[in-house]
Amino acid sequence: MKSQQGIKPTGPAERNLSGVDFVLLWSGAAVSLAEIWAGGLLVPLGIMGGILAVLIGHLIGNTPLALGGIIGSRTGLPTMVSVRASFGVRGSYFATVLNLVQLVGWTGVMLWIGGQAAQAVWPWPEAGFRGWVVVAGIVTTLWAVLGHRFWKWLQRIAVTSLLLLCGVMTYVVFSQYGWDQLAKIPSKGSMPFMVGLDLVIAMPISWLPLVCDYSRFSRSSSTAFWGTWIGYFLVSSWMYVVGLGAALATQSATPDSMVLQLMVSVGLALPAVIIVLFSTFTTTFLDIYSTAVSSLNIWPELGEKRGSVLCGILGTALALVFPATAYEAFLLFIGSVFCPLFGVVLVDYFVFRRKSYLAQPFHREDLYWYAAGFNPWAFVSWGVGFGLYHVLQRTTSIGSSIPSLAAAGLIYLLLMVLWKPAAEMNSASATRSKSMSS
Repeated sequence: MKSQQGIKPTGPAERNLSGVDFVLLWSGAAVSLAEIWAGGLLVPLGIMGGILAVLIGHLIGNTPLALGGIIGSRTGLPTMVSVRASFGVRGSYFATVLNLVQLVGWTGVMLWIGGQAAQAVWPWPEAGFRGWVVVAGIVTTLWAVLGHRFWKWLQRIAVTSLLLLCGVMTYVVFSQYGWDQLAKIPSKGSMPFMVGLDLVIAMPISWLPLVCDYSRFSRSSSTAFWGTWIGYFLVSSWMYVVGLGAALATQSATPDSMVLQLMVSVGLALPAVIIVLFSTFTTTFLDIYSTAVSSLNIWPELGEKRGSVLCGILGTALALVFPATAYEAFLLFIGSVFCPLFGVVLVDYFVFRRKSYLAQPFHREDLYWYAAGFNPWAFVSWGVGFGLYHVLQRTTSIGSSIPSLAAAGLIYLLLMVLWKPAAEMNSASATRSKSMSS
């Protein structure tokens, strides 16, 4: 049997993150040029419709994100290991591979955006934007390798500074363009409101496969939940609105670059570069570190540090060739995969198992082995939710994220309740585990 190094529950001595730390951690994740860019995708909704989509989308998307964090804070397990309880030990490898694809993808996206923005505001004639990509990739990888005890202080310094600079950035953008001018720009109506909502919901949902990797270091479940919810809601909504306003005023497909160039034009080139670099660091290190932690679910012998270095290399290489036109499709793909997947995970933990997982969900003798390591009902439920997402997206304008999440969770619950052999196996396994521990 494989070594279980790296996937054991986090012990009390390592739980040193407070509510403030989680607010700053997820604020740092949200201070992102990618979020400003995503806000620009909502231009067809107009300023008021776009802001409404931003607020409602974050209210909806942030709630499962923060609820997912509760699982990590109570079990001490990384996200992909906790997926074993619903999908099975081997079934969780499916979720892990999907997560590795999206995390390396996000690393590439973030480094590409950061490199392009840095080159736009502070040109590097010899190396171009690829030089900035390599520099950002190296620093971000080192940030991830340092570990959670250092993040606590790095995030406090970097994110606090970033938020102050983003306040300046926001003032520059809206004093230049003005709310009155933005409100007069008519919506084009080419995007249904619910599709815009899906684009917003996809952003917090994209963090769901990572959230337990950090909440397992929390001092309590309540601080992890509220710190995650508040930090990401406030700052991600803020970044979306900035991007929406800049894109409306300039009709640019790259509002992040327009915002930064505007800062340069008023003599704020240095703050603009700091925003570019530090927003890339505070967001992308989460993707790199979680790639390493997720990998341990399949290859526990890899180790966090080697995994982080490997992801940093892959993400940097991807950023050098990333096609910018793929960004919107990438966001919707993430939503279609992880909305139904975590509909299953959240219903399994909060409803079916009533917030109780047996410890050490690693071995084939325990509760989570199912049929040869796979829970077929979890896959059936996910498949229905995944299909529903794409059907709704192509045929209606009612939105796909919440229906796919809810449908997958409900189908899973019904199948698990009706699956009598599983219930009997679970009972026998729980009894065996209790007797072994006594």
